[in-house]
Amino acid sequence: MNSEALFAQTVKRLRTARHLVVFTGAGISAQSGISTFRDPSTGLWARYDPKELATPAAFAKDPALVWAWYSWRRTLVNEAQPNAAHLAVARLAQCLPLVTIITQNVDDLLERAGSKEVIHLHGDLASARCFQCNRPYLGPLPVGVGEDCDSLEPPRCAHCNGQVRPNVVWFGEGMPEQELDQAFTAARDCDVMLSIGTSGNVYPAARIPTLAAEHGAWLVHINIESIGAASDKTLVGDATQWLPRLVDAFA
Repeated sequence: MNSEALFAQTVKRLRTARHLVVFTGAGISAQSGISTFRDPSTGLWARYDPKELATPAAFAKDPALVWAWYSWRRTLVNEAQPNAAHLAVARLAQCLPLVTIITQNVDDLLERAGSKEVIHLHGDLASARCFQCNRPYLGPLPVGVGEDCDSLEPPRCAHCNGQVRPNVVWFGEGMPEQELDQAFTAARDCDVMLSIGTSGNVYPAARIPTLAAEHGAWLVHINIESIGAASDKTLVGDATQWLPRLVDAFA
């Protein structure tokens, strides 16, 4: 099926959808200037392997370095703006009876575009928690941190005085069970899924589109390159081009 035929069929499916799931990865935020986690960083951070800054062991060894890196990343997200794809997702949620939005991203661009109750599988940069007792941290988080800052002491937990860490999923840690259960339940229940800007290589999140297809959903990938097997349905291109078109044709 060529792209235009797939586009037309997807619009038709959306018009009769009972439950739409929108599943997003790093690609949806790329046009907002948020690079993927695995892209090489520039300047100071080119000296570091991101994987060496995203583990519990790294934080235990040098919490000021890890906190500075995540504070710098938070600054980049705060300076970015939602793009046309984020806005289109929010519009879809207003046009259909039931929409579940699931993201692997740690930015808040979907929420800032107007989406509600986004399920974050990998946590989010806008929040933090104690490294020792795991309680949420409710104090202010640093913004405006430049890439030349390689040391920034994390705040202390008000309950146990432990150091505060970013509320994100690090390598070697499991995804939050409640959010993962919600995502799997939605995937089994939906009749249409749009999988946007994700490579499908990170498990167990990569299981979500497969679950939807196995339970009979109309699954369409929107990605800069084809995803999965040759039989998989992919609208090849940028999400900022395809998603607004889908919403305009559907609405």
